[in-house]
Amino acid sequence: MNAHAPLLDYLHRQLPPALDLLRQMVELNSWTLNRAGVNAVGQLTADAFAPLGFQAERVPSTNPDFGDHWVLTRGPADAPIIALVSHLDTVFPPEEEARNHFRWQPEGDRIFGPGTHDIKGGTVLMWLVLHALREFYPAQFAAINWQLYFDASEELLAPDFGDLCRTRLLPRAKAALVFEAEGKLVGGRRLVRNRKGRATWRLTATGRGAHAGVKHGHGANAVIQLAHTLGQVAALTDYSRQLTFNAGLVRGGSGLNRVPHEAVAEGEMRAFEETTYAAGRAALLALAGPGSVQSPVDGFTCAVTAEILNESRPWPVNPETDRLLALFQAAGAELGQQIEGEARGGLSDGNYLWDALPTLDGLGPAGDNDHCSERSADGSKLPEYCEVSSFVPKAALNTLALVRLIADGA
Repeated sequence: MNAHAPLLDYLHRQLPPALDLLRQMVELNSWTLNRAGVNAVGQLTADAFAPLGFQAERVPSTNPDFGDHWVLTRGPADAPIIALVSHLDTVFPPEEEARNHFRWQPEGDRIFGPGTHDIKGGTVLMWLVLHALREFYPAQFAAINWQLYFDASEELLAPDFGDLCRTRLLPRAKAALVFEAEGKLVGGRRLVRNRKGRATWRLTATGRGAHAGVKHGHGANAVIQLAHTLGQVAALTDYSRQLTFNAGLVRGGSGLNRVPHEAVAEGEMRAFEETTYAAGRAALLALAGPGSVQSPVDGFTCAVTAEILNESRPWPVNPETDRLLALFQAAGAELGQQIEGEARGGLSDGNYLWDALPTLDGLGPAGDNDHCSERSADGSKLPEYCEVSSFVPKAALNTLALVRLIADGA
């Protein structure tokens, strides 16, 4: 008999109420800018964990347009802390969900719907794991100061949530475990051991306005200047170093009969390695200064300014994350699951935490197509979904790994 058959049987029995909780979460729109919807998911989450003994605290976001962060705690105040991290928001406005008929929709082993994979499914997996710990490892469950952190604005990477976690968790936390979805691996699972860093930037080109028909030559076209500069930005992308630049928004001018005096572009830069990230950042800022577009009448020259709007540093491969990964690999071996670490280009709350305490990501369920709500008639494009069959084995893995982490004296 499988030594862990009772645990697996228990998790299978808990799966229907877990999926019903997921359904309730998915049916609440929690687009980041839907403050009421984000808060409703927060309250539902707090209510769901209350029977496990968790006390809920709402922490207002520094941006009043966002919902509240939630912190749920249970256990002795002076006990070692383990933090479990998820978020409440999704990227889908209500209008998009309605337009694309994107809603809770089970189809075989897949459940489609906003947040099923990113990250409401992860929150539900957290719920399953804590129930299993209480049922099968009550002494270990009672010995930890559990702290659950739910970000109201992860999809927009507002930095105040990271500040909240670091303030509350240091210096006593053993680990932060992030319940973003796992990576795909044939015959196994991938957990996230490092992520790219990201800087958002703005370029502003200023020129000189002029009447496009009467004094065209007196103008210095800021749109043309910005186009030249964006070409230089694009040339900074270096796939061999996994450094990318993306111009996402461009605006300029105010009418067809005017030589535009200003144009603005915003975008992002991403890189895995700290040195590559720093070099890319410096190269972008070096584009500031006199431009190349001039007025042919008197040589008036456009100017370019460059600024960094916000940043999340890269999360590199590091010994503390790898120590956590080893605990999960050992638990996977007990269950016959192959566990690997992976690098992921997207960001998570783990980017804010890895340098402060041991952090591992990817503890959520399997699935695919995050941030996609469209479905094509031929099936070549599918919206976000989670895989029902991944919940029980992943919950068992997380449970046994947490038991090892609790026993780990490091």
